[in-house]
Amino acid sequence: MQTLSLSQVKNASFEVCPAPVLRPFGGSFLVADPSLLLPAESPDGKWHLFFHTMYGVWEAVSEDGVSFTRRKKLLSRAMRPNINRIDGRYVLYYEQTRPLVFNALNLIGAAKWNSEIFAIESSDLATWSAPKPVLRHTRSFEESERGVSLSNPFLFRDGAVNRLYYSCGLTFIKDCGFCEPTYVNYAESEAPLSGFCAASAPILSPDRNDPYLNLCAGCLKVYRLRDCFIGVQNGIFEKDGKSASAILLLSSDDGLHFRFEKTLVAPRNDGGWMSQFVYASHLVRDGDVLRLYFNARNTANPLLGRECIGFAQAKIEP
Repeated sequence: MQTLSLSQVKNASFEVCPAPVLRPFGGSFLVADPSLLLPAESPDGKWHLFFHTMYGVWEAVSEDGVSFTRRKKLLSRAMRPNINRIDGRYVLYYEQTRPLVFNALNLIGAAKWNSEIFAIESSDLATWSAPKPVLRHTRSFEESERGVSLSNPFLFRDGAVNRLYYSCGLTFIKDCGFCEPTYVNYAESEAPLSGFCAASAPILSPDRNDPYLNLCAGCLKVYRLRDCFIGVQNGIFEKDGKSASAILLLSSDDGLHFRFEKTLVAPRNDGGWMSQFVYASHLVRDGDVLRLYFNARNTANPLLGRECIGFAQAKIEP
């Protein structure tokens, strides 16, 4: 990414692959929050997709980044993974939750949510360490009447600084019947697995006057280009009495203060798999192609809603 300019990314025309690359399975209503390793980053030269279902975090493998097989469950009580290759090892950050029964009780208001950021490590993607806490709850805005939530971890490394972007807080979305993250914040440390200190105020907050951010901040992924930082964000917003989400391109001079550039992928309102929500994403570069993986939801209806993982891609122009 660091060899690209903002104008190259901003002028890239993303086309959505018509069909999802992964649909719900095994009794889960969703597959969500993709995070990927490209073939050059993986020990077997294949694409590795990390994601979550209702029952935990999983891994799937592909030859081409389109047809994923060999699904394997890695973690229970886990959501929203973020895979990284750090100094020859693999570190998987994720949101650790309470057991499934407590999550279900939270949906009906009978129990409070409680989640924080944990990680596991591996040298080969086959054997993983025991989970270890990475970021604990320390800030008042990470808690709401629905409970404590630290979620959507995304590690950005810059020299000796490890910056962990994360979502926090809970906003209840009425037509969905569940909560989405209220704020985006960050924490920094000199080590990738310990010593993180959260900033004292969120860097992204809901804004009633922002058409893409009038309910809550969703999540943020940050990348360095040669002339600036970019953020890929999905806020949750209300339009015409319905909630929705789109994926936005933001730019920044410091990776902390962001400005809107354009919409990358929007819901289609056609009754299909990405009709109402386009959610959390991971932007990767494969040669002269940018590929944006994301999860999408067909409807807010809590009984009929299904979430799938798909992607959009764009050719990089000189």
